[in-house]
Amino acid sequence: MNSEKFKAWVQASRPPFFIATLIPLSTGAVMAGRQGSIRVLPFALVLFASFLVHFATNIANDYFDHMQGTDAGHSIGGSRVLQEGKITLSELRMAIVLLYAVAGSIGLGLMYSLKLWAVLPLMAIAAFSSIFYVAPPIRYGYHGLGELFVGINMGPVMVLGSYWVMLGRVDWMALPVSIPIGLMVALILYYQSIPDIDTDEQAGKRTLAVRLGKKKSLAGLWVFWIMIYLGIVALICSGYLSPLSWCTFLTCPLLIRLWGLTRTIKDWPELDHYGKYVRIFYFINGLIIIFSL
Repeated sequence: MNSEKFKAWVQASRPPFFIATLIPLSTGAVMAGRQGSIRVLPFALVLFASFLVHFATNIANDYFDHMQGTDAGHSIGGSRVLQEGKITLSELRMAIVLLYAVAGSIGLGLMYSLKLWAVLPLMAIAAFSSIFYVAPPIRYGYHGLGELFVGINMGPVMVLGSYWVMLGRVDWMALPVSIPIGLMVALILYYQSIPDIDTDEQAGKRTLAVRLGKKKSLAGLWVFWIMIYLGIVALICSGYLSPLSWCTFLTCPLLIRLWGLTRTIKDWPELDHYGKYVRIFYFINGLIIIFSL
C-alpha cells in the first residue's frame, strides 16, 4: 500500500471521532479496575475489536450513503474518499466485510474464553446499529433515530460491555455512569448533522435536525447540554462520581463559544468546521468522569 492510499484509508476512518469509542470503553475498564478486576489482554482485545467496528461503521456509512446519493453534490457528509476517487466501492466493500469478520471473531472468542455469553445481546445490538444506520432496508439514521441508537451503543452498550468483560460477570452498576457518556456521543452526531440539513433534506435523509428544522435544531443543542450536565450532577449527588466532577462546568465556555458561532454564521455548511468544540467538550468531560470514578 503506497502512502497516498494509506492516507485515504486514514481519511475514511475519520480518526477525530475515535474518542467516541475510547471514552466509554475506558470508563467500563476503570470501574472494573476499582473493584480489583484488571485484565489487560481482554481489555486490549475489546478496544481493538471496537475500533474495528467503529471503522467499519464509518466506511459502511460512506458506502451506503454514496449508493443512495446522499453524499452527492454539495453535501459535506462522510469522509469524501469515494467522491474524491481515493478509494473504490469494491475496496470499501471488501474492507467492510473484513473488519466486521475480524471484530466478530474477537468478540465471540472472548465470550467463549470467559464463558460470558451475556455479552452476546450487546454485540447483537452493536452489530445491528452499526450496519443499519444507513444501510437498507432499515436505514434508521434516515428516520431521525440516529442519535438514539448511537447514544445507546456508545453509552450503555460499550460501557457495560467493557465492564462485564473486565469483571468476567454481569453487573449493572456501570449503567447510570454510561448515560451522560451516551448523550455526549449522541450530541456529536446531532451537531454533525446540522451543517448538512439542506442536502440531507433534499436527499430524503430525515435526520433529527432535518425534522426539527433550522431554528429548532439549534435549540436542540441546549436540550442536549442541559441533559448532559444534569446527568453528571445526578451522578455526583448519588455518589457515583466524586466532587471532582463539578469541574464539568469548566467546559461551559466551549458551549458559549459554539453557541455564538451558530448564531452568527449564516452559511450553515461552515458550521462543520466547528464540530471540534463538541468533540473537545466530550473528551474533557469523559476524562473528568473517568478520573471521578
